[in-house]
Amino acid sequence: MTTAPSLARSDTVRVPLYRLAHSRSGDKGNISNLSLIAWDAECYAVLVQHLTDARVAEWFGYRHPTRVTRYEIPTLQAMNFVLEGVLDGGVNDALNLDTHGKSLSFHLLDLPVEVSTALAARLPDVPGDALSSA
Repeated sequence: MTTAPSLARSDTVRVPLYRLAHSRSGDKGNISNLSLIAWDAECYAVLVQHLTDARVAEWFGYRHPTRVTRYEIPTLQAMNFVLEGVLDGGVNDALNLDTHGKSLSFHLLDLPVEVSTALAARLPDVPGDALSSA
């Protein structure tokens, strides 16, 4: 597997993950399952490079996951993250408002990712979004 060449800092820009992909979530007990589907092959390559188990675990640190596992699905340009221990015990035990963890996919999509300025120029945008224009 080849890795993308390093880009000079001025050749990159930070964008929210939702500009590269969309997401869905599911749950089983105290486990959240987050799928991430890239808009295209170039976006998928960025996801593979930047979205590691450790990075996702850090992003969800406030939920104290006991383990985060990444599964790559290259034929679909997608990946799946399994976050264990993040649902406060699961639907029947949790006292929070989002017992199924549906909002976790939206939180994942806010994660900032470095991309080339060329890629950022062609990605979908949300007018007025602070991170997209940073």
